[in-house]
Amino acid sequence: MKFENFIGIDVSKNTLDLSLLTGEAELVEIQIENARKSIEKAIGRLFKQHGLDPKKVLLCAEFTGHFGNKLIDVAIKLGLNLWMESAYNIIHSQGLIRGKSDRVDALRIAEYAKRFQDKAVILEVGSDQVQLLKSLSAERDLIVKDIAKYKSQLKQEEGFFDQKYFQQKKKRIDKLIKTNQKVLDEIESKIDQLISDNPEIKKNMDRIMAIEGIGKQTALATIVATGNFSKFKDPRKFSCHIGCAPFKYQSGTSLKSKAKVSHRANKNLKRLFHMAAVSTLRMKGEIREYYDRKVEEGKHKMSVINAIRAKLIARIFAVVNQDRDYEKNYTTALA
Repeated sequence: MKFENFIGIDVSKNTLDLSLLTGEAELVEIQIENARKSIEKAIGRLFKQHGLDPKKVLLCAEFTGHFGNKLIDVAIKLGLNLWMESAYNIIHSQGLIRGKSDRVDALRIAEYAKRFQDKAVILEVGSDQVQLLKSLSAERDLIVKDIAKYKSQLKQEEGFFDQKYFQQKKKRIDKLIKTNQKVLDEIESKIDQLISDNPEIKKNMDRIMAIEGIGKQTALATIVATGNFSKFKDPRKFSCHIGCAPFKYQSGTSLKSKAKVSHRANKNLKRLFHMAAVSTLRMKGEIREYYDRKVEEGKHKMSVINAIRAKLIARIFAVVNQDRDYEKNYTTALA
């Protein structure tokens, strides 16, 4: 769809700066409170004053984590075309720039939306639930790290301190672990309930987890990162996003290297897919046979594991894009 009007939104904790670019190149700039009622009133007023058709207006905001949640809630409620874009993409599309302010940033975001509207990924119904899943997952990861930290500390210190002191400390730490475990169980329960309440998310979760090597956390992280597959449709692009797609670096005769993966990646997802790939090597089947064959041919082990990660991603996108359940015998052998 081709849009006629564009609203760039710079999001901060307390305020939103909006820049409206109309089809007649008219510029309107306002600042409002970052509150649901203020956002709804301001956008409604802009539409009414300028006679804008909501279907032909593209709102674009720089993704700033949970500070944008109120904007997302209003957009979904009103059925607006909201594009939450990465700050990296916006900044690196502008070339050499000078000066910075929230007002200027809002204008630059509006100009970015106008220029790259064909690449816009519009938030869909259910995006708020994906955002909630993301928040719960982040909270879960925080608690898991704390539990692991406490357990690791006890393991490392056992036998190196006075036994009486260590037992007293262990008792205190065990209380913290128990409390954190209770919180973790509550978060896990909320995540499971949220998935069960959303048929589309549950369907994709079940299909993804049916693939060898893919567990609940990898499936959940994939759902969150892809916006339940609204942000990514191409497995190659998703592989780039998590740093699994290799690229060659070559220029003339002086610069030439082997294909390498980029360090600009979602490291958590890369770690999860690495663990998934390694877990498939413990199973008998085509992936293990592929790994052994490639290693015997002289391929580096990590290079082969990276290829397996890419294959798992391809299988995930295949079942989702084709809207079908995973069939182990249907997949073709690895080349």
